[in-house]
Amino acid sequence: MFVARLSHPVDFEGWRGFARRFAQALVAPSAIDWRVGDHDAGLFGEDVVEGGEGRALSVPRAFIALAQEVICHSDPARFDLLYRLLWRLQEERELLQIASDHDVHRAEALARSVRRDMHKMTAFVRFREVDDGEGGEAFVAWFEPEHHILEKVAPFFVERFTTMRWTILTPRGTLLWDGRELKLGEAATRAQAPTSDAMEEWWRTYYASIFNPARLKPKAMKAEMPVKYWRNLPEAELISPLIADAARRTQEMIMSAPTSPQKRRPAAASEPATSDISAIESWEDAAAAARSCRRCDLWCDATQTVFGEGPRSAPVVFVGEQPGDQEDLAGKPFVGPAGKVLDRAMADAGLDRTQAYVTNAVKHFKFQLRGKRRIHEKPNAGEVKACRFWLDLELGFVKPQLVVALGATALKALTGHAGPLTAARGRELALPDGTPLLATVHPSYLLRLPDEEAKESETRRFIADLKHIGSLAPGLRLPKVA
Repeated sequence: MFVARLSHPVDFEGWRGFARRFAQALVAPSAIDWRVGDHDAGLFGEDVVEGGEGRALSVPRAFIALAQEVICHSDPARFDLLYRLLWRLQEERELLQIASDHDVHRAEALARSVRRDMHKMTAFVRFREVDDGEGGEAFVAWFEPEHHILEKVAPFFVERFTTMRWTILTPRGTLLWDGRELKLGEAATRAQAPTSDAMEEWWRTYYASIFNPARLKPKAMKAEMPVKYWRNLPEAELISPLIADAARRTQEMIMSAPTSPQKRRPAAASEPATSDISAIESWEDAAAAARSCRRCDLWCDATQTVFGEGPRSAPVVFVGEQPGDQEDLAGKPFVGPAGKVLDRAMADAGLDRTQAYVTNAVKHFKFQLRGKRRIHEKPNAGEVKACRFWLDLELGFVKPQLVVALGATALKALTGHAGPLTAARGRELALPDGTPLLATVHPSYLLRLPDEEAKESETRRFIADLKHIGSLAPGLRLPKVA
């Protein structure tokens, strides 16, 4: 049995040195006893080193990253697990791709636990101000990590609290930042940490004031903020009483009289709905009549009706959901951020944006006020149905070769299709009068994607949809430059 002695619990370089020498000498995992801080005899002998110098070792880069996380776990068997993986990787090159493998599964589980512990530490450390003995400010916090994560999480606190002088005390060691240099010290006890400071009463007052009982989900809260961390949080003493009183406060909120949002302009006297199609003989008549539309209540808060725009002989009509904030102010469709995305995508697809007719299933902007901002709110089925009158008129006067539904709301307005957009995208559909119909995403969907890789992929797919549209309606294509 060979004994490998590591200098400290996260001695990755020490482990790697021993592991390389053992593996080169063909020492099996079962023949090694990994220890931390031992001084026993029986260390790896030079005769084994000399016998294995010629064996080349290689591991995928992913293994190094995995090992650096796993070694921070508190499981005593972690060193043996990592060496076993290293041993097997010399013959099983794709081992890390096999998620069902017992060793791989265990290593990934340990790494996840370490990452979770790091996340909890960054979320639940609470500094308390203390006197540094020289009349200056210093801050001390107490935390109890499950694993040996101090060195890995230290850069977060240094970057976040660079201008403070702080100390984080834990049973596994101490982090001390003096404003210039970070030091790692000995383990500490809870008794060494302060129990409160002058700011905590202010913090508890703030916490209680922002607590929303109507949104309380105790299970979700405890999953994200486990009860074991509560004892270190100044607001912890408030949590149980606030939870206990949540039902009563929620009922009070329900029983309170609602308040009406401030309208952008006074509502005009109600006018009869425009429903006599025989009185409208041209697109111009329809656009003029739509300006005084009262078919639903959206006109009350919107600035104006936003009717469609484009050539009356356009080969393609693009139908979106509803005007946005900028469209509502300008009175024109697709002039905001989503419109700019559509413009660029059509140009990339070789289509002439000026030859397309663009409109929306709903002609008024529906929104919620958040401070001074107007946040888009999806129109409901009744509002979509009420506005179908105007959409039918537009399609009747333009008579396009092809209609394109941009998004699920537009598709439902045109066909009544209530399923997911993915079920209709890419299929050649038709309106009741036989006009061909295609469905794709709304450009605003691309703006909402948070991941740049996904946004790039979906944008390419959207451009491919537009190219297909151009193949069905050649009149929309840009002329080729000689």
